Amino acid sequence: MRTRDTVAVSALRSALAAIANAEAVPVPEASAPPAVSSAPRPSAPAAANQYIAGSAAGLAATEAGRREVTEEEAVAIAETEAAERLAAARQYQTAGHADRANRLLREAQAIRSALENTGHAESGLM
Repeated sequence: MRTRDTVAVSALRSALAAIANAEAVPVPEASAPPAVSSAPRPSAPAAANQYIAGSAAGLAATEAGRREVTEEEAVAIAETEAAERLAAARQYQTAGHADRANRLLREAQAIRSALENTGHAESGLM
């Protein structure tokens, strides 16, 4: 990374984002918003924002807990990211876009290299 390999940095950031996305909890479907009234609601909580109906105020008032991703799940996600890049590279190569294919191959190699450095590489993807 010290040599400013932008392709590797981009690939690793993308893999980390995929893992972070896997940690997100599903958002429950929202019900219909309550009817807006100009009259003050005496039963409204003190922390509610008076300018936005149904909002919550305060530090971390709207934060949701995140799901814990196991190490095995994180490795599987990273391996999937590498495999998807390899498949896309093959498609680009077939379509005659060698420059794009080479970039994707370098990205896949960066992800695989990071997995190998942590002892989690699965053989057969490259």
